[in-house]
Order: sequence, then C-alpha cells, then structure tokens
Amino acid sequence: MRFLSRRLVMPYDLNYANSLFGGRVLQWIDEESAIYAICQLETNVLVTKHIGAVSFEAPAMQGDVVEFGFLTKKVGRTSITVTCLVRNKITKKTICLADDIVFVQLNPSTREPEAHGKTMEILDLKDKQELDI
Repeated sequence: MRFLSRRLVMPYDLNYANSLFGGRVLQWIDEESAIYAICQLETNVLVTKHIGAVSFEAPAMQGDVVEFGFLTKKVGRTSITVTCLVRNKITKKTICLADDIVFVQLNPSTREPEAHGKTMEILDLKDKQELDI
C-alpha cells in the first residue's frame, strides 16, 4: 500500500462528538481515490461507480494528520478497482478502510464507458518506475 496524500483535521471537519465526521472522511476517500485512479489510468474522465464495504475503526480528532494509502485491486477493460486505507499519520492507527472502490472511464463525448487500455501489469511497471525516480 502506498500512502500518497495527507489531510489535517480541522474544526469544520468534526461531528457533534468532536471527532472526524464520517461523511467528511467518505468525501475525502472518494476524492483522493479518484485522484489516485486518474494518475494510474492517465485520464481525468472517470466516474465513481461503486464504493464497497466501509469500516470505521478509530476516531480522528481535531489537529490530527490523516494519510491515505491506496492499493490497486483489479483492472478491468473500462474500470479500475482500488482500496483506500485512512490512518493517523503519527500513531499509524487505522481510522477507516474503504474497499472495492470502482471507477469507470468514460468517453468524453458520449459519456459511455470506454476502454482505457491499461492492465495490472502495465500499472505495476509504472509504479516501479515511479519509485526509482
């Protein structure tokens, strides 16, 4: 799993119990996962099709830095499926795990699903090349 981005938990991100609001972390997961998928497939014409199981494990509090880790689970003809782990940057405690997040590439004109031409092997090679830089 590669941890690629971070967010600071601010007062406006909190719920009534003064911990990170679940809806806010889900918004972040969708946005950060989309950015990851866009970078993997090298296109920004993607839509979220599905978010599978979401498990909240521990709270995040105001001032905590949370980081987002990503793993590519599957690459389909028009889609990519990823897992996103949100954890506390300092303690490494898991805050939330979102599994089976599916993004589909669309044709910009027709807005219909379109093949992206990537495979798991191509993405693995791309990741290895990026780590060597």
